[in-house]
Amino acid sequence: MSGREVFGRIRAVFGLALAQLRRSPGRATLTVIAVALAVLSVTLLASLGVGVVDKGEEGLESADRDIWISSDPVDPTASGTQNPIVGAHGIAAEIHERDDVRSATPIAVNDVYIGSEPDELQRHSAVGVESTHSGYDFVEGEGFSMDDDPHERPPADEPQTAEIVLDPRIADELDIEPGETVYVGTSRETAAATEFTVVGTSRHHSQYLGSPAATVPFADLQAIAGTSGTDRATFLTVDVADDADREAVADDLAAEYPAYDVRTSDQQVQAMLEERPLVLASGATLVGLAVLGGVVLTVNLFALVAYQQREELAALRAIGLSRWVLAGTIGAQGLVIGLLGGLLGVAATPLVTRGLNYLAADVIGFERLLRTPLEVYVVGLVLAVCVGTVVAIATGWRTGRYATLEHLDG
Repeated sequence: MSGREVFGRIRAVFGLALAQLRRSPGRATLTVIAVALAVLSVTLLASLGVGVVDKGEEGLESADRDIWISSDPVDPTASGTQNPIVGAHGIAAEIHERDDVRSATPIAVNDVYIGSEPDELQRHSAVGVESTHSGYDFVEGEGFSMDDDPHERPPADEPQTAEIVLDPRIADELDIEPGETVYVGTSRETAAATEFTVVGTSRHHSQYLGSPAATVPFADLQAIAGTSGTDRATFLTVDVADDADREAVADDLAAEYPAYDVRTSDQQVQAMLEERPLVLASGATLVGLAVLGGVVLTVNLFALVAYQQREELAALRAIGLSRWVLAGTIGAQGLVIGLLGGLLGVAATPLVTRGLNYLAADVIGFERLLRTPLEVYVVGLVLAVCVGTVVAIATGWRTGRYATLEHLDG
């Protein structure tokens, strides 16, 4: 068979397919919309899966630290109430003196009670840091900073700064604005006697911990937690000098402090995810369900399309067209419908994603929970075009077996 004959047959098959689609514009339109919805379900679920995994990584990246020093477990929600690093400021001062280190600072995490009234307290996580910065993306107000050198600051039994940054959800729950005071403590009794001034609202640490969190000066959190004497911290973070190799610095620190786990930021992300296998499992499951669900929807859709055309196929078979031509006709319809539906679903994805992200940020405080990298769009479009075409050809071939004159008589 010459190339011209092959081209002629392909053109004839597409001509029949387009004629079938024009014959039933309502059915064709509904089928395109159904494919678009199938693609949209794939892209949205896949975006959610990607976002679930990326959230943990982004939390550490936003902290903008080169090296993390911790003690197992890596998960801050598990080690936060223990703060296993003892003598944190002394260790930080030693590391800070190195020529290949720009700064070293401790971070503490504790569960605290916060309330606008002494007898109305809610339990939340609090992160103790030396100071806040512009990366906190304050919703309202601003942060706090310490004027003296943290490495030379003597421990205090009472909060010295008494300032706090709240997650916007906590502020809304308490009906509190910057400039007002809240009660903070590690127990209901101590919280009733300790007032902090709200200086701003930010979700900065909430996105890392996975729940609404407050941010307070490190020394103040130690004071209300009663860990000033032992100078406890959850992490030590290190920024290396501009001309230093962070992997080499991390190896040196690991040898110098064998009692602790020293990791670069990339290694810390990996370790954190390993401590939270549910995060990886959830993300992989969502992506898998997205692809599987899309394939099932597409198969059922084109099987229904072929079944609805059994009378037209019987008529074409009666005039002498082969089963291959019938299968090609349905396959061509699948290609056209899959392409149009895929493009429509892909085009709708960023709009729906933006709306769902806005809802997620408003309800649970996670911004950009759904992520749509290029691969997500490619998967959706390939699923619609390739799977749709293959399934349509297969169902067209199978339908050709029972596309007989009896259907015309019915």
